[in-house]
Amino acid sequence: MVDHDPSDTVADAPERPSPSWPRWLRWTAAIGVLLVLVLIAGLTTAVVGVRRSWPQTGGELTISGLEAEVRVVRDDHGIPQIYADSTHDLMLAQGFVHAQDRFFEMDVRRHATAGRLSELFGDSGLETDLVVRTLGWRDVAEKELSLLRPSTRSALDAYAEGVNAYLEGRSPSEMSLEYTLLGITGLDYQPEKWSAVDSVAWLKAMAWDLRGNLDEEIGRALAIATVGEDRAKDLYPDYPYDEHAPIVRPDGAAGGSPALSRPAPAGAGTGTVRALARVRSVLAGVPALLGRGDGIGSNAWVVDGDHTDTGAPILANDPHLGISLPGVWTQVGLHCRTLSPECPYDVAGFGFSGVPGVVIGHNRHIAWGFTNLGPDVTDLYVERVSGDTWEYDGQRLPLTRRTERIEVRDGEDVEITVRSTSHGPLLSDLARFADEDGIEITRDGLLDQVEDVADAQDAGEDAISLAWTALTPRPTADALLALDRASDWDSFREALADFAVPGQNVVYADTEGHIGYQATGLVPIRRPGNDGRLPAAGWLRSTGWTGEFVPYDSLPHVLDPPSGIIATANQAVTDPGGDTPYLTSDWDLGYRSDRINRLLAADDELSVERMAAIQLDDRSAIGEALTPYLLDIDLPRGYYSDGQRLLRSWNYRQDADSAAAAYFNVVWREVLERTFADELPEVIRPDGGDRWFAVVTALLPRGKNAWWDDVSTDDKVERREDILRDAMMAARDELTALESPHAKEWTWGALHELDLRSSTLGESGIGIVERIFNRGGWEVGGGSSLVNATAWDAREGYQVVTAPSMRMVVPMDDLDAARWINLTGVSGHAFHPHYTDQTELWARGETLPWVFSEKAVEDAGKDVLRLTPAG
Repeated sequence: MVDHDPSDTVADAPERPSPSWPRWLRWTAAIGVLLVLVLIAGLTTAVVGVRRSWPQTGGELTISGLEAEVRVVRDDHGIPQIYADSTHDLMLAQGFVHAQDRFFEMDVRRHATAGRLSELFGDSGLETDLVVRTLGWRDVAEKELSLLRPSTRSALDAYAEGVNAYLEGRSPSEMSLEYTLLGITGLDYQPEKWSAVDSVAWLKAMAWDLRGNLDEEIGRALAIATVGEDRAKDLYPDYPYDEHAPIVRPDGAAGGSPALSRPAPAGAGTGTVRALARVRSVLAGVPALLGRGDGIGSNAWVVDGDHTDTGAPILANDPHLGISLPGVWTQVGLHCRTLSPECPYDVAGFGFSGVPGVVIGHNRHIAWGFTNLGPDVTDLYVERVSGDTWEYDGQRLPLTRRTERIEVRDGEDVEITVRSTSHGPLLSDLARFADEDGIEITRDGLLDQVEDVADAQDAGEDAISLAWTALTPRPTADALLALDRASDWDSFREALADFAVPGQNVVYADTEGHIGYQATGLVPIRRPGNDGRLPAAGWLRSTGWTGEFVPYDSLPHVLDPPSGIIATANQAVTDPGGDTPYLTSDWDLGYRSDRINRLLAADDELSVERMAAIQLDDRSAIGEALTPYLLDIDLPRGYYSDGQRLLRSWNYRQDADSAAAAYFNVVWREVLERTFADELPEVIRPDGGDRWFAVVTALLPRGKNAWWDDVSTDDKVERREDILRDAMMAARDELTALESPHAKEWTWGALHELDLRSSTLGESGIGIVERIFNRGGWEVGGGSSLVNATAWDAREGYQVVTAPSMRMVVPMDDLDAARWINLTGVSGHAFHPHYTDQTELWARGETLPWVFSEKAVEDAGKDVLRLTPAG
């Protein structure tokens, strides 16, 4: 719940401390005062300045490049449905509309994916630019353009025409309020024309966000270095196949997959602690805009007609991503007035501003949803580098070198040399660049903590390279538009064959009553000396990739399984062994998927409303496992037992108003801190997600396990009861300080707030500027690794850090009865009515009507804009 309308006024957005991630803007006090004076100089001036960049949504506009008239129909929430006579005009209009709503976001994204943030924001963008230039995202995107089908390239070019038609004749202050404020700080800037590569490059950012087990690979190595291999296994448990079913079960397995060898573990004796710590530290400086690859998940499921109240399939999806303002998704409908091979689109759903087409949604024949497959597509290699050579298979080979020059606003250009082995670029050079050139890299205290371990081991520092499939050019953009055109299972699978990165689970339903599942992605086949779980010895041939990838037809897929249910929530795809290819060992451990499967199987009359309710399910698996032990703890009567009394009647649900959920989650955080912080460096301390559910659940029956002992106390050996008692008493004290001395007044939502921050000016450090662009104060339920996955990080606090970025439910018998909601709104303009107009509904668990047929769209239309050709 929220106690105000966050879109009303500047004052409504609460000022909160900025998170620990790096600020993109550094403002002097004088500039801050200047901004204040400008903004309050006159109410009329301020209103005009704010509204100047808002889009025209009604009437008529003449657009260069159009071949015929295009109509843009927007509903009460500003969601556009575009009608055109040709693919060219449809994509051109989408580019224009996206630029109307969110050009500043698009511009920042293309600077980020090109490693050019420093041009806009000065040296505070350098840490991101260093990573992106080292990985060479822009270069890969440019190579991918030449691989695309002519029809895809034409669509990308038409989209770019539309963006450029919007830019034509507009000053930066007419495009967004952000440009106005940046201009006040002295930025002399005119955006470049949009190009097809700008669109393709954003797919690299999404691949980075969903990149797989890179964090686990580093974490395992650091855990082994810290506590030894045997105890490190406690922290990285195997997937519980007997308890949490994989996506494709034996009764519905996709046949015909050839056997592929499963690689053997590589071990961790590589002496790489300090280098890994430095790499981890540098990667921690990449801003949330480009994703962290940590704590990310999603839910998607589909049921056949035997399980619904109408006899037709229903599909649901809610991807869990980092929170931002504006949100990552924007909603759109793309409709050819007359369907033909030249204009085959009649599709609606969620996409990215800056990218043509629809990424997730439905057309008139099929619907689809995504969750992250999470295949292991990244490997770190420890390299024996000497000068400009590296060792491989007993030989010294030359490193590949290229020079990158980064232009820095109000500063000197920075030139770096990117060195690479055949595995990939040397990430460890990033720290060297920072040290030699005095560039500040965000370390968040992690490096010093882990270097203590390295010093204790007298470990040297090695070079670390990264192998990543996203650095291999592939025509993923082909897949997105082909998916929009697909009309049945065969064309759906054919479209996804080109979907290389990031690897996804894709659920499917069609109007003929079929349901299905397809895994996608470019997954490397490793040699037996490397299982991808730990950094590998780069000088050994036996640890490398073979150069081949898992064949698409070998990736798991199924059509119409006998169960009639397909649920994906990042769990294991298939049982281990057999004829299935090796994808990864680092699955989500299946708590969400198990709960979803149970709820779906218990109801054979599922409706759209019931499916939407399942998306909001907030039952806590760790609450169910830990609470019986908490109830057995003997606490002093009165003050300290108040929270325990709440747990006696708790149903393990984490709704925003729950006092018991508030108490339990504070206890949970205290248990994690008191059990593991005495032995683990901060970089690998518990975040409280699914892996830690499994770790603690396994420890609970073992009351005298060494993990319970606090090694910092010399005169006592702690046991489970000691840790739980101290955690419960500390939680009582914390809730008294944070909320109320009266336990019945506690609420989970008061701790677990959703705050949306702009990743650019919203991190300026100037209160009045941050209040212009940020919104917050939504008290929400849910939590980490729950179906309603409003995740929080136990290392930081209770506020939401990742969340369902959208929710959708699609019944295949009546597409006009579909429902959807976005985390924010379609607009990227601060104070615009559609900036966060969907957030309040999202926080309450509500959805919006998602009409599709032309008559229904017209009936729901509020504004109609006619785009007409010039001349």
